[in-house]
Amino acid sequence: ISFINMKDSIFSKKRILLLGSGELGKELVIESKRLGLEVIAIDRYEKAPAMQVADYSRVIDMGDKNILKNVIKEFKPDYIVPEIEALSIEALKELEDEGFNIVPNARTVEITMNRDKIRDLASRDLKIKTAKFDYIFEFDDLEKKADEIGFPLLLKPLMSSSGKGQSLVETKNDLQSAWKQAKANSRGKVKGVIIEEFINFDFEFTLLTVRKESGENIFCLPIGHLQSNGDYQCSWQPLEIKESLISEAKKMTTKILNNLNGSGLYGVEFFVRGNEVIFSELSPRPHDTGMVTLVSQNINEFELHLRAFLDLPIPHINLIEPSATRVILSDQEYLDPIYIGLNEALEFEKTKVLIFGKPVSRKGRRMGIVLSTNKNIDLARQNADEAASKIKVSSH
Repeated sequence: ISFINMKDSIFSKKRILLLGSGELGKELVIESKRLGLEVIAIDRYEKAPAMQVADYSRVIDMGDKNILKNVIKEFKPDYIVPEIEALSIEALKELEDEGFNIVPNARTVEITMNRDKIRDLASRDLKIKTAKFDYIFEFDDLEKKADEIGFPLLLKPLMSSSGKGQSLVETKNDLQSAWKQAKANSRGKVKGVIIEEFINFDFEFTLLTVRKESGENIFCLPIGHLQSNGDYQCSWQPLEIKESLISEAKKMTTKILNNLNGSGLYGVEFFVRGNEVIFSELSPRPHDTGMVTLVSQNINEFELHLRAFLDLPIPHINLIEPSATRVILSDQEYLDPIYIGLNEALEFEKTKVLIFGKPVSRKGRRMGIVLSTNKNIDLARQNADEAASKIKVSSH
């Protein structure tokens, strides 16, 4: 039996319950087992990636308050760790009031699960620079707001995952189809959309930030990334960026995290336009672009998340070697998919392939990732891209 030594020197086995069991959850479970934790993986479908490595699993409707509360009370976890947005925040609030530990806390989960709440906090309350935005709940209001924001613009669901339902709207003629797509891809009970200024940025990046119980914020080196249709495609660390821009991003992040004040790892996204840093998004959990830290850092983002909310020591975070990722996408739907080209992909030096183990593929769905390290970032990115191109998702 494995045990974890907490700071008060009391030896006891800790149990965490994971809400959401995708590829990020899977890596969190792996790191949890290395620390001797017991893990329950929860999701809305069977054989989700994290379920394949957890001690226990359960398939439930996480949006149903009573079902979610009953399952959590059944397992009696020491920590409840949300890994997705589509769940009952009412259940988490009530459980927190009853003494359960929500990571990082129920308020932060609520604020970050809906784009309106995190934007209101950043822009209106904390006066942090964001893109111009507004909320639309009826199509009749959309055209007027679109004229105020200006074209081109972005239309997004208030709650979604991995960029689903996001559209770049070039003209008024595109509003109807973008509205339907945003509504169709909305998660949970939230039915509105967010209309947002399209920022013609130079580049975007993620600042992984660890918030400790003491209130100290620890920053990882910035991670560059590229997205397509709002969904992450590749990332790399380190990123060539001016120190003044990093400093400004750290100030914005500190202001937000001092308000949210929950321990754990946060993925904070920014746009850069000239000498201007603009806040984009925040996730209170390991970030998809941060998967590069599995090979780039001495402590990866998943272990950092665990160490933060378990209040374990976090020594200096070092870059091991320039590193890059490229996702493996499916081009259509397959049940129990197979992967062709692994031999060719693994011929690249300092390159790893992670297959997530999702039971069903869909067009554009992330099914795996390639991670590469090298002496410089250009070679790492090139190898990651070329290795990923060798792998095809197929059927038996």
